[in-house]
This record gives sequence, structure tokens and C-alpha cells, in this order.
Amino acid sequence: MAVVQYHPLSRPAAPRVSVCIANFNGEAMLADCIDSVLAQDTSTEVEVLVHDDASSDRSLDVLRHRYPQVSILASSDNVGFCVANNRMAAAARGEYLLLLNNDAALNLDGISVLLQLAAQLGQPAVLSLPQHDWETGQLVDRGCLLDPFHVPVPNVDPDREDVAYVIGACLWIPRTTWNELEGFPDWLGSIAEDMYLCCCARLRRIPVRCATQSGYRHRQGSSFGGNRVGASGMSTRYTRRHLSERNRLAVIVTCTPSTLLWPWLTLHLLVLLMEAAALCMAKRSFRPWRDIYLASIRETWRNGAHLLSVRSKLQRLRTCRLRAYLSPYAWFPRKLALLLAHGFPNIR
Repeated sequence: MAVVQYHPLSRPAAPRVSVCIANFNGEAMLADCIDSVLAQDTSTEVEVLVHDDASSDRSLDVLRHRYPQVSILASSDNVGFCVANNRMAAAARGEYLLLLNNDAALNLDGISVLLQLAAQLGQPAVLSLPQHDWETGQLVDRGCLLDPFHVPVPNVDPDREDVAYVIGACLWIPRTTWNELEGFPDWLGSIAEDMYLCCCARLRRIPVRCATQSGYRHRQGSSFGGNRVGASGMSTRYTRRHLSERNRLAVIVTCTPSTLLWPWLTLHLLVLLMEAAALCMAKRSFRPWRDIYLASIRETWRNGAHLLSVRSKLQRLRTCRLRAYLSPYAWFPRKLALLLAHGFPNIR
């Protein structure tokens, strides 16, 4: 697979921040995203990199003609979110990386707030900004907690410092820390790669925080569908649910501290089976079992040797105590709360 790189002659000589934007068919959204970066109220040198993932729309034309100051990595093949960000991180030159979705836009002071928070902490950390819904402007989260089954629980408490993970739509990390953690794992493909990275960070006592100021707007679910509750309740897609279940299971296998792994994994699998049965009965179809749950378990099993090898390395490098690792967990199941509030999801 070929990756053609276009670097502008006017790019900063020594950028401090590298904004990395993974794009696939984002022609209609790219301007909002890139313009929000170029308009930042900061004197810090910022470079912008965009990885185009073999888009079939006019994304590359927009980038080349409207944004000559942007470095472009044009892939001939669709490689997914993890590989796209890993490529940009390898090409970046800044002290900090800011991963930004093509469907997101920063507040004007976003980068300056992140720089200030990084300086206040005085140590490597994974950071983000408060996330706001694109359409309504309502606060979505200030980072996320995790429930016992690694389902994200939005944190809306401005006084909470530690969170389990921050969304990859706006993820700030020192480039050296990214390299130490080995970036996003290619084998995840897309979804939960941010959860995995932040869990790896917390295993090594690297703080995961969300700023209390500024923010970013996000068109939630534009890439895979779902991930939001509408007027008609919850909606999602089979592809998204499959990737979500499979990748969260992989995070549990690789990142859970040793004393908890087998009881936690057993409980998780039992709950998955009960959830699958309930959803199949509600939909009067075996498709949820076949396309979501069985597929997720099968793929995890087939990849078991690799996951256990990754796990061995992560646990060997672990320096945090069990209590500290579990501190940003919310113990009421998130899916049950959503079910009680909105009923079964509409899966397309």
C-alpha cells in the first residue's frame, strides 16, 4: 500500500504541537475542523497533518487547494483509524500530539488550555477537553469513566480530576509518551483504541485528565453511526456494535490487573450471553447473536494468543496499584441504565 506525503514549504520549522486529523470521506466536515485549528488563539507553533484514508469523495482536492499549509498523507488503501493516527504520529514533529476527529472542531482557546494544563501537571499525561454535541451544544462528557463491563460512562463532574479514558476525537498526549505506549494497536482497527491507550497509560501511572475549561464540538457517531440518543431512542449499527463488543473484550483481556482477570472475564462473558438472549428475543431475530456477540467472541478467541502476549507485556510494565487503577470506575452497568431510560436500541 502506498502513502504519498505532501508537505507544505511554509510548515513550521519547529512546531510544539502536531494536530493529527484522520479523514475518510470527510469533504463536508474538513473545513470546520481545520479552520478551528488554524483560528486557535495561541502563539505556539502548530503543524496540521491530515491522513486521507483512500477517500472516494473530494477530500484530497479540498485539502490541496484550500489548505496549502497542511501536511497530507494520502493512502492508496483504507487502513482504518488506528493505522492512520500511527502514521501521522510517526510523521509529526511536535512535542505534543493532538488527535482530532474530522467531525470535531476546537474552541478558540483549546490548544492554549491544553498547554496550560500540561504545564500545571508537570508530568506526561493524556488529556482532553470537554466534549459538546455539535447540534445542541450540550455537554456530552468531561472524559469517561468505565462500568464493570468497560462500557463508557460519561463524566460530567467538573471537579473530578481522574477519568478512565478520554475520547480519541480530541486526545492530547506528549509524542514521547505516545511512542512509549506504542500508539494505537493496529489489531483493534477502530473503536476502543482510545480506551486501550488510556488504560495502558493508567497501568503505568500516567494521569488521564480532562480540562475544566474550553471544549470541542463533535458530530457524534458520524463515522460508524449510533453513539447518541435521539428523539426515537437509542440507535446504532451492527458494525459498530460488533466492533465495540469485540474491542472492549480485548481491552479487558489485555489490561485488567492479574488478580481480577479471570473472575472479571467470566462475569463479562455471562452478561454478554444474557444480553444477547434478551436482544434476540426483543428483535425476534438471531442476527444480534450471530453478527454481534458470537462474532466478537470468535474473533477474540482466534486472536487469543496475540492478546495474551500483549497482556503479558502490559502487566509486566504495570506500576500502579489495583485501587488506583479501579478508581475511575462506575459500578452500575451503563447498558442497564440506558435500557431502563430508553428501551432496546434500534440496530440498523
